[in-house]
Amino acid sequence: MQLGVMIEGQEGLTWDLWRHLAELTERLGYESLWRSDHVRSLAGVGDRDTIETWASLTYLATATRRIRFGPLVSPMTFRHPSLLAFQAAAVNALSGGRLVLGMGAGWNAPEHEAFGLPFPPVKTRMDMLEDTLGMMRAFTTEQHASFSGKIYSLQNAYLAPKPPEHPFPPILIGGKGEKRTLRLAARYADEWNASALTPEGFREKNLIFEQHCREVGRDPGEVQRSLMLTFLVAESEAGLREHLARIRQRHPGAAPPEAMDHPEQLRERGWLVGRPEEVVSQLRALEAEGVQRVMLQHLALVYDEPLELIAHAVLPAVA
Repeated sequence: MQLGVMIEGQEGLTWDLWRHLAELTERLGYESLWRSDHVRSLAGVGDRDTIETWASLTYLATATRRIRFGPLVSPMTFRHPSLLAFQAAAVNALSGGRLVLGMGAGWNAPEHEAFGLPFPPVKTRMDMLEDTLGMMRAFTTEQHASFSGKIYSLQNAYLAPKPPEHPFPPILIGGKGEKRTLRLAARYADEWNASALTPEGFREKNLIFEQHCREVGRDPGEVQRSLMLTFLVAESEAGLREHLARIRQRHPGAAPPEAMDHPEQLRERGWLVGRPEEVVSQLRALEAEGVQRVMLQHLALVYDEPLELIAHAVLPAVA
């Protein structure tokens, strides 16, 4: 199983911290580094630092040498798909082909309202995502791309620079919607990503996803499966409580202060919780259900010890 680090970039990310996380992730041996794509805090802190996602990914392209990276995920409401394609192609080329292009329909209405960004109804946002995926496929299969969708179109469009990976950065589609999101992932994705699922919850969603694959005529084995999961790890109960306190400092609503009195409730919400050997067991249970990559949602952000512990005591056991 591959393990990556995921951070919420809208919750106080500075350039110094981003440089540190990039160096730490690569040095500790993680496979990848991911970040959310939002324009303001979702934890209710309106004046937190937020570095624009694609600017930060451009930095990773040259500041790192080994890890894969990408947005988890870029909403279709923020950028026109042609602009997103140009950004992805350029960053992918700059990194030597290490970008994964994560995309989703967008969901947070308040940040759109705050910045004057249109926030269409969910059906329209899903149409935007479907058109964008069709456009990305056209860019990858045609020298000069043309496409006509419900909302967007291309006419003899040439995308440059050509990315080093053929035919394009891998497409990751994030979401758990059973009727449309999973069907789009089955049709277009190189990787399907979901969040906050137990092994049993993932099994249920995966069965639906595989059925969609069969209906669109695709081998489910062609699509990588991944999960983004919050984690709480330490070698002692005192350490677990310290990790939880650090998480709550930045995300008060993530879990109640008494959560460590009932860790099973956090596991039922899809968290990885416990000592390293317990986290290894939880990861192996997910791997048995078909999960190939886990993005560890590092909510504490400025607290390195849990990432170091996982790198030393968990990563060797599951990699």
